[in-house]
Amino acid sequence: MSHENKSIELRSNDLALDQANELASSSLNRSIYEFDFNLICEYFSNMERQGPGSSEVTLKALGFIDNLTEQSCIADLGCGTGGQTMTLAGNAPGQITGIDLFPGFINIFNRNARQLGLSDRVKGIIGSMDNLSFGKESLDLIWSEGAIYNIGFQRGLNEWREFLKTGGYIAVSEVSWFTDERPDEINEFWMKSYSEIDTIPNKVAQMQNAGYIPVATFILPEDCWTEHFYAPQAKVQEEFLKKYAGNKVAENYIAFERYEMELYFRYKEFYGYVFYIGKKI
Repeated sequence: MSHENKSIELRSNDLALDQANELASSSLNRSIYEFDFNLICEYFSNMERQGPGSSEVTLKALGFIDNLTEQSCIADLGCGTGGQTMTLAGNAPGQITGIDLFPGFINIFNRNARQLGLSDRVKGIIGSMDNLSFGKESLDLIWSEGAIYNIGFQRGLNEWREFLKTGGYIAVSEVSWFTDERPDEINEFWMKSYSEIDTIPNKVAQMQNAGYIPVATFILPEDCWTEHFYAPQAKVQEEFLKKYAGNKVAENYIAFERYEMELYFRYKEFYGYVFYIGKKI
């Protein structure tokens, strides 16, 4: 199915696009952070991934990491339900700890690990990425797909560095600008949602200034958004609106998600997710 057909399918839910944008208009002056986080958690717990990505991209990023052994300690910060974590576990040795603030995500994470026979070396725990309990220089690899924004890119790189062994790796995906200039609508949306969004060269410089050798940087392909993130949301949104029929908070949240999707299809040449991989020196 072509991307054009997928985008048409994604738009053909219970609320027409115009109605969704009308519902969203009252809430678009605020960011996603101002919605009920329990509602957000319930919404995203119905999907394998809580942000743009794919198994292929996870494996591509993993290909830049070396020296992992069965004794290696890996942390996946902001792991969500563990879609990317299970890919890591299936293709890299070592003990993996997934950390997320939401108990619902961790419950699903640990259930997935059990079902895949990985629970002997993959464990999810409830915790915050700004208050980690790992010992200093105890980790060989820190992974975080689409989640470092919760603490901030620069802060995360700086604070997490102390938990990495010398020569250890950090691999994170982060929304980034592809151009120095962009239309006002998308610029204002992202500056409101995440003011640390920046261009790729500036992000690489931030990684280097934080004490890492920049090992690799690559842009996630469009299918990480269209096929692996937005397409699965169509059914979830339909069921969500049925469950919360008449609930304006839920309707406004779905409208917000649909508006964000529309912005991506309209302005995808200006921004996207980028993997940044660094090695502690």
